[in-house]
Amino acid sequence: MGGPPFKMRGAWTHLRELLRSWMLREQIWTQSLDEANMLQQKRIQESPLLKAAKENDLCTLKKLVLDGPCDIHQRGALGETALHIAAFYDNLEAAKLLMEVAPELVNEPITSEFYAGQTALHMAVVNQNTNLVRALLACGASVSARATGRAFRQNKLFYFGEHPLSFAACVGNEEIVRLLIEFGADLRAQDYLGNTVLHILTMQPGKNFACQMYNVLLSYDGNGSHLQPLELISNHQGLTPFKLAGVEGNTVMFQHLMQKRKYIQWTCGPLTSTLYDLTDIDSWGEEMSFLELVVSTKKRQVRQILEQTPVKQLVSLKWNRFGRRYFYILGATYVLYMVCFTMCCIYRPLKPRSNNQTSSRDINVRQEKCLQESYVTYEDHVRLVGELVSVIGAVAILLSEIPDIFRIGFTRYFGHTILGGPFHVIIIIYACLVLVTMVMRLTSTSGEVVPMSFALVLGWCNVMYFARGFQMLGPFTIMIQKMFFGDLLRFCWLMAVVILGFASAFYIIFQTENPRQLGHFFSYPMSLFTTFELFLTIIDGPANYDVDLPFMYSVVYFAFAIIAVLLMLNLFIAMMGDTHWRVAHERDELWRAQVVATTVMLERKLPRCLWPRSGICGKEFGLGDRWFLRVEDLQDHNPLRVLRYVEAFKSSDQDESEQEHLSEKLQSRRRRKMVGKASLVAPTPSLSRTTSQSSSSHWGWEVLRRNTLGHVNHGLDLRDGDEEEKVYHV
Repeated sequence: MGGPPFKMRGAWTHLRELLRSWMLREQIWTQSLDEANMLQQKRIQESPLLKAAKENDLCTLKKLVLDGPCDIHQRGALGETALHIAAFYDNLEAAKLLMEVAPELVNEPITSEFYAGQTALHMAVVNQNTNLVRALLACGASVSARATGRAFRQNKLFYFGEHPLSFAACVGNEEIVRLLIEFGADLRAQDYLGNTVLHILTMQPGKNFACQMYNVLLSYDGNGSHLQPLELISNHQGLTPFKLAGVEGNTVMFQHLMQKRKYIQWTCGPLTSTLYDLTDIDSWGEEMSFLELVVSTKKRQVRQILEQTPVKQLVSLKWNRFGRRYFYILGATYVLYMVCFTMCCIYRPLKPRSNNQTSSRDINVRQEKCLQESYVTYEDHVRLVGELVSVIGAVAILLSEIPDIFRIGFTRYFGHTILGGPFHVIIIIYACLVLVTMVMRLTSTSGEVVPMSFALVLGWCNVMYFARGFQMLGPFTIMIQKMFFGDLLRFCWLMAVVILGFASAFYIIFQTENPRQLGHFFSYPMSLFTTFELFLTIIDGPANYDVDLPFMYSVVYFAFAIIAVLLMLNLFIAMMGDTHWRVAHERDELWRAQVVATTVMLERKLPRCLWPRSGICGKEFGLGDRWFLRVEDLQDHNPLRVLRYVEAFKSSDQDESEQEHLSEKLQSRRRRKMVGKASLVAPTPSLSRTTSQSSSSHWGWEVLRRNTLGHVNHGLDLRDGDEEEKVYHV
């Protein structure tokens, strides 16, 4: 009685549960999965059928499914059948018995939301039980079943896709892969992200076996088929497996795929000329640029792709031929534009103040002119030209920046330092402030100095963006961004709390004092500003030795000096030093990433007539409608030769030590046998060190001598059967 109605209480409870589940979504998911797995084990122990399937107890299982009144279709806590339990625990005999009695269990999926869609075939594939997989397929198991449960989509430790074929490929079992394909598994099947089995292999941590399985799957891709090649299928993000390898930073897979796309033209001794296919690499004319995807990610290992051949050579070619020149011209144009805007602000229309001063603290002597008075003289007309240039430039900046925001995305465009994120924020705000200043001038609104002042600061700070064109200055701009948006923002929260507390204390201490004797804290805003100056040690501690200052002022100021200056400022310096150390280790890598981002930006914005496509068109040379980049590589054989020398002498040293050890053993045995006997025959002398060295290390010295004098190079023909890598021309 007197409480809310039942419906209202129910609605409020439901809303509270939704809010709680939204806030604790990850914790609830993990806890629910743990509880479900524990409940599954309990249910298995309570059910004789499930327990027999788990323990592979064929006698009990036969009694239950053949003689007893047991329901063979009963399910466990996760919605699994007895066949799922047998397959999960790798019990082949139990699984075969269940399939004989109830073959319909083969395609029964788990019904729990955590493992929904998982069949016994998925489990057998993951366990790599080839015999069980073969039995399931013979019994009619579906090779297109999809495991769509949350455990397969939200698990951060592994990602195997949804289909049995992708499961088999990810565990690296080639025999099971061949079995599934023989039974009709679709190579082009895609999961909820649009990823094929090749996409999924690209994201596996085991990179070497993933490359081998990649080749196996491609060998089954239909030759001459009218279908799109498996390697060219894109996922929902528009990424092919090749692009995905670059975006994920999988350098092993990237190099493996590049080996399939290169053509060796000729070799001449250590020099090799190679044509690299630029499909999916060159950003020219592509909406989804591979280079832009690589530099827009925050994973450090992804930037290693920029060091791979031919990406490094392509970027270097674009930057040296077009990018550097256009970027320097753009930087010089922007500096001239800012000089023009600055001069317009300095010579803005002002006139002497007409009204009288109302306070002794009022120091204004000039005021802004109205619109009718602003453009009268010749100097005003010259300034008008500069103002028009400033406004047109601001509009052009907005028109060039806004489309990229929608194309790349708000978060990635403004939040990634490699792409110049903070500078994009600065330049857009600057352009908006210029337009606000124009509106205030046209409407004769006073106060244009506010947006004008901020525009000048932001506009000139944006000049630092063009430092990325120089290898010496480029990394420092990223260092400043990381310090400002990382260390400084975190430190500002602590600084604001300290300043607020001590400024309030200073203000109440001087509330009863004469402000003329010490006016640094006469008002609360002035106290905040003075405390801020004290915090940064811009000014010394305010003092007036002609009067007696409050005792509490000395106490509070002493505490402020200890906390603010000695502790917090040194903490801030240490934080920035750590950031400098981290960025300094990546400076070359970061500068190359900046160059790539700048090159892609210029290539996208400039007309095609000013930026022709880089590389060689293969159509004229019978290589199809593709573009290639020729790279000459110099193979230095000296490290290999030195390595073989080391191996030669290492083997000789090992032989020498073994022979010395053997001679010592023989000598000790002879001494034991000859104790108490007359020496009728002199014992065989032991192998001396000189003899051992001359016989065992003769090969190593011969290798060194012959190679030094220019004879036949036996250093490349050691006795261990090592051979040089062969190069095949295509």
